[in-house]
Amino acid sequence: MSNIEHINKLLKDHYSGVPWIDITVTGTLKAITAKQAALKLPGLNSVWQIVNHMISWRNALIARVKDKPARHPDNNFIWEVKDTTAKAWKDTVKEFEKSQKDIITFLGKQKDSHLEKISPTSGYSYYELVMAIIIHDTYHLGQIVLIKKMIDERSG
Repeated sequence: MSNIEHINKLLKDHYSGVPWIDITVTGTLKAITAKQAALKLPGLNSVWQIVNHMISWRNALIARVKDKPARHPDNNFIWEVKDTTAKAWKDTVKEFEKSQKDIITFLGKQKDSHLEKISPTSGYSYYELVMAIIIHDTYHLGQIVLIKKMIDERSG
């Protein structure tokens, strides 16, 4: 199996397969309502803000591995969510799914040698950037799970 095939397997498992961490992005997000996703607990970002942040960094990754500059704003892709309807939450989850498909599709068309390239905007290899997005997603997935537990305790 090539490095890209291994990375795509990790991405797929983490998203909706059988990851080593026993939870998936899709399984976690499906269990969260729009109301829960929009709720801001004291001192924390909302789940929705975190998911938008994750999507934005995934989109930045795609730009970078396509040799396009991708800067991040001072707010690190964290902004207030204006539309907190159930439809808007569903659209946000679909946007995450699109970012997943975009990464998998792009990588699936590459050779392992592409991973050795150095990003002109970050100085990291494309391998490091792709692996970092998996680590980034895992970190934030843990946050989302904890926030969901805190929300459930408050309402339970």
